[in-house]
Amino acid sequence: MSERFGQFETDLKKVERKVAGEIDPGARALVVAVAVLVAIGSLLLPHSGTATGIDVLTSSARAHAEAITITSRAFVYLLVVFGIGFSAAALLTRRWVLAWVALCGSAVSCVAGMLAWWSRNTPGVNNVHPVHGVGIGLVLGWIAAFVIAFHWARVVWARTSYQLTLEQQRRDEAAGAERRARSLQRRPGTDTPAPDNHDDR
Repeated sequence: MSERFGQFETDLKKVERKVAGEIDPGARALVVAVAVLVAIGSLLLPHSGTATGIDVLTSSARAHAEAITITSRAFVYLLVVFGIGFSAAALLTRRWVLAWVALCGSAVSCVAGMLAWWSRNTPGVNNVHPVHGVGIGLVLGWIAAFVIAFHWARVVWARTSYQLTLEQQRRDEAAGAERRARSLQRRPGTDTPAPDNHDDR
């Protein structure tokens, strides 16, 4: 009986690990997918002046002509790697760990986007003013990063709560199975007569 209980517990742990590693974003998957497409489209639009997001990403001549700062480059890199790359991978594979990485990276990209916006309206080193201000590409990319981070946060939080509930349920089931196994082991001894506590007189 103990072997059956051990196998039962092992199977439960395997199922728990499999389920815990997957996500089911539901309708949020469509929202994240649209935000990823918007993020991709933002790379084709002006980030600042005539420099597009791709120019910023590749440090092209246009990016140098627009005096693109490191904050803008950091934002575009983070948006491409986490907002687009890891988000697309999480949507395709439904893996919880990829959604978590996409969430963390997108949250950081939101901060980087704010700094990039600020750098396009603030004089740089040696009081050098930016050639142009914020472009539509930067605005759309920043909004997309916020949407992606928000919805991945909801998905990850829901999955974490489900994991805790599933783990507690597994523990309760394992404890119940162990109690049943112990009760079955005690049954054969019930046929033996109980000791007589009365004194023979």
